[in-house]
Amino acid sequence: MCLAVPGRVLDIQERDGTRMAAVDFGGVVKDVCLEYLPDLQVGEYAIVHVGFALQRLDEESARQTLELFAELGMLEEEFADPWKAAAGEEAQK
Repeated sequence: MCLAVPGRVLDIQERDGTRMAAVDFGGVVKDVCLEYLPDLQVGEYAIVHVGFALQRLDEESARQTLELFAELGMLEEEFADPWKAAAGEEAQK
């Protein structure tokens, strides 16, 4: 399953003409394209889906959503190492 996950912008850079950011998703940092939110700034939160920041989000809403996803185990499912997960599934057989 692929979720739209809230994350906090840590750093913004221009790469090959594209505005990119390092975004923190509750401890997991990923590169995200900011082309759909060109005015997003460091410290702000956004909903991210498949590597694209799609919508600005306030900090409280982002925090609540991340906490809920963590409780449900959805963050681990979304950001887990696929090789490790596959090894765990194989070991359970």
